[in-house]
Amino acid sequence: MRALALPAPAAVRPRPIGVVLACALLAVAAVLVGLGLGPVAIAPADIVAILMARLGLGDTGAVDAVHVAVLETIRLPRVLLGFLAGAALALAGAALQGVFRNPLADPGLIGVSAGAALGAVTVIVLGGGILAGLPPALGAWGLPAAAFAGGLIATGIVYLAARHDGRVVIPTMLLAGVALSAIAMAGIGWLTFLADDAQLRTLTFWTMGSVGGASLSVLVPSAVLIGASGLVLLGLARSLDALAIGEDGARHLGFDPGRTTAIAASAGAVAVGTAVAACGVIGFVGLIAPHLVRMAAGPRHALVLPASALVGGALVVLADTLARLVVAPAELPLGVVTALIGGPFFLWLLLRDKARGLA
Repeated sequence: MRALALPAPAAVRPRPIGVVLACALLAVAAVLVGLGLGPVAIAPADIVAILMARLGLGDTGAVDAVHVAVLETIRLPRVLLGFLAGAALALAGAALQGVFRNPLADPGLIGVSAGAALGAVTVIVLGGGILAGLPPALGAWGLPAAAFAGGLIATGIVYLAARHDGRVVIPTMLLAGVALSAIAMAGIGWLTFLADDAQLRTLTFWTMGSVGGASLSVLVPSAVLIGASGLVLLGLARSLDALAIGEDGARHLGFDPGRTTAIAASAGAVAVGTAVAACGVIGFVGLIAPHLVRMAAGPRHALVLPASALVGGALVVLADTLARLVVAPAELPLGVVTALIGGPFFLWLLLRDKARGLA
């Protein structure tokens, strides 16, 4: 008697709540590492005591005053800004990958970060007088607004250049991103030539990425803009899922692909522009974080978006901690560390797809 052939079991995905919980634990661990490690080491118990005291749930009487000062003045703002920037870049990366229907769509690779950087550098070099004449409440938003505009323009150009017969041509998308990045870097080079000594020092560190300038005045507008863009993108989760089967399929399911693309691109540009304005150019986070989440939990954007935000925030906090420690007492630019991690990861993706015959 012949045995019945049973179908191969489908790959078992972890439960969504388990994935989000694992990502949240990773984020908490990364924050504790970022707050605790440095020239002045702070024990996890002391970190918790200081944070609870800040929330009015205890006091810091048993904690060294130096540890309290270091944590509250230097490390906490730095870690919070790094986490916000990482979450923003990961959210934008996940959304752009959904819009372009390709896992290689990263804000840095397709020119969005470079466009945002050009907008921000323009304000730094040429907009000082304009911003100085504005009320302080408006002046604080000048740099993020310019970075957002630059990122949005770059996203629109790449999308229009890569679109052909109702679909996005991936090689064209990547080549358009390379061309846009080259144009933006040429503009940044020209503005660098025009900059004075003080502006040059700012640009040198800013274009390589850093969270060293974290402060309340930077954190508050960054949190507002990134939080708002994140909520918008989460609201598009089902629409991005529908786009995965193509624009015609999305229309049949009752979704408007054009509206979804426009809103996702705008919200992604806000997130990237805010991160670039606050921290400079930090590459590959928007590529790595969504990939890791999709490999673990599948393609559903309702899960990919929040989990990517947690993983992206953790990656930037850990990369910044490494940047502070590896050549202490000096400090590596944050963008250098993320590039050293992301470059090999991107090459691995290309080689993997080549082996599968997809490149």
